[in-house]
Amino acid sequence: MNNINSDQLINETQLTGVTQAQVHQRGQLATAQPDWLAEEVPVALVYNGISHVVMMCTPKDLEAFALGFSLSEGIIESPRDIYSIEINQTCNGLEVQIELSSRRFTGLKARRRAMAGRTGCGVCGIEQLADIFRPLPALPFTQRFSLTHLDSALKQLREVQEVGQLTGCTHAAAWLSPQGELLGGCEDVGRHVALDKLLGVRAQQGWQQGAVLTSSRASYEMVQKAAMCGVEILFVVSAATSLAVEIAERSNLTLVGFSKPGRATVFTHPQRIVD
Repeated sequence: MNNINSDQLINETQLTGVTQAQVHQRGQLATAQPDWLAEEVPVALVYNGISHVVMMCTPKDLEAFALGFSLSEGIIESPRDIYSIEINQTCNGLEVQIELSSRRFTGLKARRRAMAGRTGCGVCGIEQLADIFRPLPALPFTQRFSLTHLDSALKQLREVQEVGQLTGCTHAAAWLSPQGELLGGCEDVGRHVALDKLLGVRAQQGWQQGAVLTSSRASYEMVQKAAMCGVEILFVVSAATSLAVEIAERSNLTLVGFSKPGRATVFTHPQRIVD
């Protein structure tokens, strides 16, 4: 079991997204012990009554996920395009019912795709290869971030991983102010979903100045989602793929990998970064 006061954390936060199981630890195989597991459930995003995508998610912050996914996938242009969000339990998982404006729903139907989401999924289910790469806006150069703030921000990242502290099983995505203050964040078993949740919270809070920090690697989809939502700086704690770097370069996004204490690798547009 993780070395934290799990009962206190559960009681204080009324934590969702975890379940308890009996496990056998090395050296104590004869005796079962309780431990915590991160929940992973099917979550269907349903727009105006039509199911659009099913993702495997940690069942928390689902309204933020619906908003962030809608923004990062270009389904909506702003939160005003969504009239309501309702979460319903079904026999097999959860449904997030999203009511779109007529204009945005018409656009969604014109390019609707059927995609079965999985933890860490990429292009599964996309019907045409051209659908993978959406046109991205050329980001402006309005943000700056000093690497002197990065180490303290990394220490704060764990604060948004309540499920992760219990289970060691979630990715995190957080929004950093230009001064390195962690303003908020989200977690999920899937790195893409954690980022979508954060982008939804960012839209709700109106955060504009700052950068995104995630606990994962940078795939093309992570960069694409960030750029679609106007994020100029993306820090990831692990590596970046060649396609992620290519898309970041084209969209004017500053991509920083291997973001760890005392270390950072700037892959694209270093003019936003102060050393």
